[in-house]
Amino acid sequence: MASEAPPFWWERPDWRAYALLPVSALYGFVANRRMVRARRECFDLPVLCVGNFTVGGSGKTPVAIALARQARSMGLSPGFLSRGHGGSFGQPHIVDAHHDSAKHVGDEPLLLAEHAPVAVTPSRAAGAKLLLEQGCDFLIMDDGFQSAHIHIDYALMVVDARYGLGNGHVIPGGPMRAPLVGQLRYADGVLKMGEGAAADDIVRKASRAGKAVFEAAVRPRDAESFAGRRFFAFAGIGHPEKFFDTLRRTGAAVEKTRTFGDHHVYAEDELNDLAAAARAENLELITTAKDAARLRHNAPANLLAGLDVLEVDAVFELAHAPARIVDETIEAWRRRRSA
Repeated sequence: MASEAPPFWWERPDWRAYALLPVSALYGFVANRRMVRARRECFDLPVLCVGNFTVGGSGKTPVAIALARQARSMGLSPGFLSRGHGGSFGQPHIVDAHHDSAKHVGDEPLLLAEHAPVAVTPSRAAGAKLLLEQGCDFLIMDDGFQSAHIHIDYALMVVDARYGLGNGHVIPGGPMRAPLVGQLRYADGVLKMGEGAAADDIVRKASRAGKAVFEAAVRPRDAESFAGRRFFAFAGIGHPEKFFDTLRRTGAAVEKTRTFGDHHVYAEDELNDLAAAARAENLELITTAKDAARLRHNAPANLLAGLDVLEVDAVFELAHAPARIVDETIEAWRRRRSA
């Protein structure tokens, strides 16, 4: 979405943002009222939401995976709730990481399903019931902060350190999903993700509002295996530049790049063109784990065999932070239960 979004969303506010201000104000009013008046169904288990204030990639998925690992290490059985962006299932469905395709369940759920059960459905209440039937006792919502119809015990908002809140305007004049004040009111913690100063202002505001503040960064797995190699890197994610920079930090030479829209579904001729361009310059093809999930069931076998994938993990600055977030989610659930 971010790569499909107007570039001015991620720059200082200009005449376009101000020209759309009346529409943004209306959108923001409706979004804020929906958050305030939402009727949220309560479930008898802790619910942790990993969301963001804006549209576009902020690193929520690796954060959700890191928190699921933490929950599992504490003896819990976590499960993920997802809308399954780009998927086609209308009814609640438990993702099968080995047989489902991104076309049916979305790319992010396929990544999540490698770590815990994932329910994809437009109705998160229905998904929560399905995960309860699967034996899950700790729910992690991947997104859905602004629109969920289930009670959230802890809302962790992820903010990209490089892009922050963009121009700070609400859709369609900017990337904000709702006015910041309204969103911050319902947040429990803010996570600054990555390196950069664009998120510092929201971190200060969150601190003044008494919200917990955390920091984390994306770290590539097996970074040494990419050092010294020459790549043609391509990606269809929000903010693909972050992927290219992460790859460069491994010591790899990123000789050529190509970007596509977020959640892009690759056609066979596009993949053949990528492979041919890489061969022509004696480069190796590499992409993100999210793109690889989309390619798993629709790319030629010979291309997949020669495709490198940069796997990443979210690493918290303070090692105890994930445990604190899980603990506070459980404590909030206990208070809700006793009340």
